[in-house]
Amino acid sequence: MANLKEVRNRISSVSSTQQITKAMKMVSAAKLKRATNAIIQLRPYANKLRDILSNLSASLEESSSPFIQEREPNKVLIVVVSSNRGLAGAFNANVIKTANQLIAEKYSEQLSKGNVSIVAIGKKSQDFYEKRKYNVIGNNNELYTSLTFENASVISEAIMKGFASGDYDRVEVVYNQFKNAAMQILVAEQLLPLPRTVQVDEGASKTDYILEPSQEEIVNELIPKSVKIQLYKAILDSHASEHGARMTAMDKATENAGDLLKALKLSYNQARQAAITTELTEIVSGAAALTGG
Repeated sequence: MANLKEVRNRISSVSSTQQITKAMKMVSAAKLKRATNAIIQLRPYANKLRDILSNLSASLEESSSPFIQEREPNKVLIVVVSSNRGLAGAFNANVIKTANQLIAEKYSEQLSKGNVSIVAIGKKSQDFYEKRKYNVIGNNNELYTSLTFENASVISEAIMKGFASGDYDRVEVVYNQFKNAAMQILVAEQLLPLPRTVQVDEGASKTDYILEPSQEEIVNELIPKSVKIQLYKAILDSHASEHGARMTAMDKATENAGDLLKALKLSYNQARQAAITTELTEIVSGAAALTGG
């Protein structure tokens, strides 16, 4: 009977876990809807602004803005966008792995000299790099409690200030780009200096635009806005990806709990049947012994 009690306890424990995973899946599904709407609305604007700015800045001299100056990447800043909580499958592990690969493949020399800094957005990446004694700048874990453009802009402004003052020669951001609830695309892209479109077809006809105010003024006004928008887009992408990954992970966990419950109930019924059979055998044997006596 002790075996039956253990199986009953396991059935109760797995049932409770299944209820929790099912509830977490429903919560993530609701949050995913809002997060998806936010990134879908922002993405066309962010992409168009980036394209316009790249084309406008392609013909500018590098000295016209500190944010388009290509420098030798002696000091590098990596922005790693993760989440504050786990239970989202390999979501956090994959983004950290991608950031580590980026550092190992492109900036191993800078890392050996201590010239790689990390801005971690999310507690999981913050804890990972702090434990490994990286130069982690600031603490941005509270951003997800109020994920707004204004709050994200504070991080962007600090990054731009550091780049303009020469604290960093290159800034890259690593995040999960949202595709759908079941798929996230790991992206590592350069944030600063601003990528510029290279004009190859010099023989092609060019349109003579009249810009008011000057091209330099327009670009210098748009660059800070573009950097803020691009980082905000990366954070929104990651936020939607997190809820998609968690919803998928909890759905799979709920299914696994259901399969385990079936196996446990089958085991319980078999043990119960064996116990009943043993009791019947003992009764019959006792009755036979009395009759024979």
